[in-house]
Amino acid sequence: MENAKGPVVVTGASGYVGSWLVMKLLQYGYTIRATVRDPRDLRKTKPLLDIPGADERLTIWKADLSEDASFDEAINGCTGVYHVATPMDFDSKDPENEVIQPTINGVLGIMKSCKKAGTVKRVIFTSSAGTVNVQENQMPEYDESSWSDVDFCRRVKMTGWMYFVSKTLAEKAAWEFAKENDIQLISIIPTLVVGPFITSTMPPSMLTALSLITGNEAHYSILKQIQLVHLDDVCKAHIFLFENPEASGRYICSSYDATIYDLARKIKDRYPQYAIPQKFEGIDDQIKPVHFSSKKLMDLGFKYQYTFEEMFDEGIRSCIEKKLIPHQTQERYYVHDELDLGCSKMTNDKLDLGGSKLNSMDEMVRGHNERVSVALQ
Repeated sequence: MENAKGPVVVTGASGYVGSWLVMKLLQYGYTIRATVRDPRDLRKTKPLLDIPGADERLTIWKADLSEDASFDEAINGCTGVYHVATPMDFDSKDPENEVIQPTINGVLGIMKSCKKAGTVKRVIFTSSAGTVNVQENQMPEYDESSWSDVDFCRRVKMTGWMYFVSKTLAEKAAWEFAKENDIQLISIIPTLVVGPFITSTMPPSMLTALSLITGNEAHYSILKQIQLVHLDDVCKAHIFLFENPEASGRYICSSYDATIYDLARKIKDRYPQYAIPQKFEGIDDQIKPVHFSSKKLMDLGFKYQYTFEEMFDEGIRSCIEKKLIPHQTQERYYVHDELDLGCSKMTNDKLDLGGSKLNSMDEMVRGHNERVSVALQ
């Protein structure tokens, strides 16, 4: 693409995917405008500012999806936008007005800012697997032609329903706006993102991915039939689709399919230091994996780099380094910094996988995240 080295905007730059994407873009030689809600929050911005190359080619911009025209200044003069940010409030008492509509309005605000700028060549929208397969009857395989059933979500109100509805309707609204206003839009649909991270707190998708290690049973239903992808592959796919002139439409980004039983066996074998459950009440031990096809992305020339083992090796290593999980079951350790999961906080508290302290943490995590589901960014 013309002027492929930017400047480009990354929304939600302090999040799990957004921060890693900023790092990859810097490695690729891009000049980046990273948007965050509060540039003064060093806990969110310091990991970005510490990335090699940030001093020369990264600037931090204040922008909020809930504020009209908030992204106009950051997007003006840019050649591309990576829209990673999404509102998340899973404790909302009014999800239609506090989660779903703000998500739709947020993506439309981004698209309007792109139209005003007149310089944006392409928009990459980070969608979610939750826009594809949340349906009453699961199929054995999904591709980009499938959409989640929002009426079913609203009726059943299953785990994560507000997230599925908000992401599905937001993506559809973005496609409609792009078509009406001649904006090049590409959506990338990652499944459960696993891998290392530079953020200071546990990413929501890692809470789910490592729930068999932490014993957070609220997330087991999400792992029942799960698809996974390494964070680095996801971010490389974002850049690949931005740069490839042949890219168009939606692209699933997923490299591994599994059931919870597959995960339990593999994690137990690879990490014997952890006590991993092997039986799950209410989940048929003969269930088959559900496949998310990445054929369209790979046919364009993209190649996945990371194995299942590398996803978990690197993700677990990051968590241990940040004192977010112990080295092994029954180990006591300290959370030296505040663990902020959007709810209550624990500071300098001992955690024991075999005792009550873990249970208190588990309830803290579960209380806030019981409705968090796949592929949260």
